[in-house]
Amino acid sequence: MAGLESEADNDGETRPLLQDNDGLSRASSSSTLAKGPEASSDEEAGSITTLPPSRSAEDDVLPETSPLGRTVTWGSAYIIVISRVIGSGIFATPGSIVRAVGSPGLALLLWVAGAVAAACGLAVSLEYGCMLPRSGGHKVYLEFTYRHPRFLASTLIATHIILLGFSASNCVIFSRYTLFALGLDADVSDFWRKAVAVGLLTVITFIHGCLPKLGIRIQNWLGWMKVGIIIFMILSGIYVVLFREASDVRADRSLPVWDDLWEGSVWNWGTISVAYFQIIYSYSGLDNVNNILNEVKDPIRTLPSITSTALFTAASLYTLINVAYFLVVPIDEIKGSGEMIAALFFERLFGHHIGGIVLPLAIALSAVGNVMVVIFAQARLKQEIARQGFLPFSELLSSTRPFGSPLGGLLLHFIPSFLVIVVPPSSDVYSFILSVEGYPGQFISVAIGGGLIWLRFKRPDLQRPFKAWIPAVLVTLGLSSSLIVAPFFAPGGFPAYAIVGLSM
Repeated sequence: MAGLESEADNDGETRPLLQDNDGLSRASSSSTLAKGPEASSDEEAGSITTLPPSRSAEDDVLPETSPLGRTVTWGSAYIIVISRVIGSGIFATPGSIVRAVGSPGLALLLWVAGAVAAACGLAVSLEYGCMLPRSGGHKVYLEFTYRHPRFLASTLIATHIILLGFSASNCVIFSRYTLFALGLDADVSDFWRKAVAVGLLTVITFIHGCLPKLGIRIQNWLGWMKVGIIIFMILSGIYVVLFREASDVRADRSLPVWDDLWEGSVWNWGTISVAYFQIIYSYSGLDNVNNILNEVKDPIRTLPSITSTALFTAASLYTLINVAYFLVVPIDEIKGSGEMIAALFFERLFGHHIGGIVLPLAIALSAVGNVMVVIFAQARLKQEIARQGFLPFSELLSSTRPFGSPLGGLLLHFIPSFLVIVVPPSSDVYSFILSVEGYPGQFISVAIGGGLIWLRFKRPDLQRPFKAWIPAVLVTLGLSSSLIVAPFFAPGGFPAYAIVGLSM
């Protein structure tokens, strides 16, 4: 990566944003003038500029050191990404996806298409992230690209992050799988389902706020455990295939075979889009580490490697685990499983005691891991918004006192998450959360993709250590645009999630 020196990489604040014809960045040139002529030779050698960035549009997105320090290593960054990507989606959504699209074949096709779309979207995030390696993610990219009217992009993205950046879905899954394992799922009231979910949200907020180092250790351990659970489920499906003649599971003739893989497929785009939003949710989070790049060691080299590794891991596991579901659970049961398809999978393979109690509790723990990494990243993102003065009491909300953690960001994250859990009915809350998170995100995806193409032509002077393939950007733009208009063509009228998303 031209322009990076190994010494500077270790310190983190290295790469100039802009490159002039004489080989010096504009930012470092202005810093040289500020520091005097004796600093000139050091600047030309690529040494670190220690002056704080100005409030200009150019300097405000330069790399800077987080008040929490550069403490996130490659391994921790990978867990932050993979544990965010592999959350409740793969354990909860396959049943509702098959019910919506009608057949296992079309469902599998959508999961593969989701991986391709995720790769295209990831390319856009990588170009922006390596070009502007600072915490804030989409907020930074939109602010840098769309500067007029002033503060419009900042206000819109800050509103989106504050109102829709919550951790409700995996809290709901934790509650349902925990109650299922305890045999209480059918008997408890809505109040207790929501109380368990809110309890998890409260405990994790407390850990990240008051015991931040312990929180990082716990989320790392839970992330690896989650990957292990999915691998175990895939191996269980392979066991069914290899020993199907001796297996009681295969005695059920309602299990799908290749001849009827596409039977019952629903090809209406409005219907497919609803299922596809849930698949997008399952792949979301590949850019999770973009939100905390100020804390990542050597962010420009780390970002592409961890995200591409995480995408390959997730795509492989998702495809294989869906095949395992179809091999073990009858298609009619899959369609009626709601969010409990993984519980049915385990119960059919291992019986009620292990499959209905122990393994659902393991899935509940994996949901805990997802909630932890989402809160970890979102709290820091909201702290960045407060640091820039877009919120009342910004100085208080951006402080890291007294525990060296973003307490203000954690509070801002807790409130909307709490409301989303307790307000909607329990029967509808999960699918509603997935859709209402996914739909407004398509508008941001269009703005980010279009902005990237615009910058290619208007700002060729920007250094781009990673360059997205333009067809991949166009795929992202086309898919996001089609998903925006899809609710208008859905059978049964304009869905509630789209109304809420447009309102946001």
